[in-house]
Amino acid sequence: MNARTASDLKISALDEVAMAATRRRQAQLTKPAGSLGRLEELSIQLAGITGQAMPSVSQKAVVVMAGDHGVTAEGVSAYPSEVTGQMVLNFLHGGAAINVLARQIGARVVVVDMGVGADLEPNPNLMDRKIAFGTANMAGGPAMTPGQAESALRTGIELAKELVADGVQIIGTGEMGIGNTTAASAVTAALTGAAPARVVGRGTGVDDEGLARKVTVVERSLAVNRPDPEDPMDVLAKVGGYEIAGLTGLILGGAAGGIPVVIDGFITGAAALLAGRLEPAAVNYMIASHQSVEIGHKVILEDLGLEPLLKLELRLGEGTGAALAMTLVEAACRTLAEMATFGDAGVTDRQ
Repeated sequence: MNARTASDLKISALDEVAMAATRRRQAQLTKPAGSLGRLEELSIQLAGITGQAMPSVSQKAVVVMAGDHGVTAEGVSAYPSEVTGQMVLNFLHGGAAINVLARQIGARVVVVDMGVGADLEPNPNLMDRKIAFGTANMAGGPAMTPGQAESALRTGIELAKELVADGVQIIGTGEMGIGNTTAASAVTAALTGAAPARVVGRGTGVDDEGLARKVTVVERSLAVNRPDPEDPMDVLAKVGGYEIAGLTGLILGGAAGGIPVVIDGFITGAAALLAGRLEPAAVNYMIASHQSVEIGHKVILEDLGLEPLLKLELRLGEGTGAALAMTLVEAACRTLAEMATFGDAGVTDRQ
């Protein structure tokens, strides 16, 4: 992989034959054509992704990648950086919102230390892929070296391969990292050209003074680092984060493995934006779970051309929106597979 493309990954175009077969079946099911709306569209997209006219997403995993950010030294968060490691322990103990929602939908939660700024005790449920103890402060220089960014990206790709080999049929993206909405804002501004004030939100809940400071920090980070919008890896290294890099690789690896990847909120959206810039074909494998109240998330979704399934005013992250949306994705598969056709049910079709 060079600095501009993930060219050693093969991401196929959607399978048109499978999609056509799914469209035909949708037309035969006992309902007016198109009456299941987005569920029908999802089933057709899933057929194209998987190459199966009757796709299944029963084997689910939500991957929560964690990393700390040196930019927290600038006072951009309402919470101290040690919360990142503490929340990782909460994930491992099953006490976070994502654990609750994953249990509800029958999904595995895969917790990955990509760059937490503390030594975490070994745990059989924790993947230790730490690149470093948090990024450098991007307000004063690059967050990562190019080598660190590439290593984190590669980690995500390899993890996706492992999950696909283990039978996972759909991946949800999640994250944890105090300061990561600031990094995501900088990535989004750099790649889309949007002014920082259009993409910087309140994150963990900063007040008006904190929001103004956060905008200024993002502006300064972009001015100091001058990330090249035509080079996604340059943007990632200069103003990204280890968990954002890992998620970028995870999305690319999932697409290369022929499975759908459900994008959560703003931070995983920034990773999706990077993945789409590195490999445009990967966008076809993405499903936008929801639109976050973080203002930059709408900019990302519009840039990628993705329509969110839900609008629930979520801003937690962790993969919570992705987990909720997986219920709808599975519903799309099950209605396709389990509904009777007009012929099966002896119901008169439309004249």
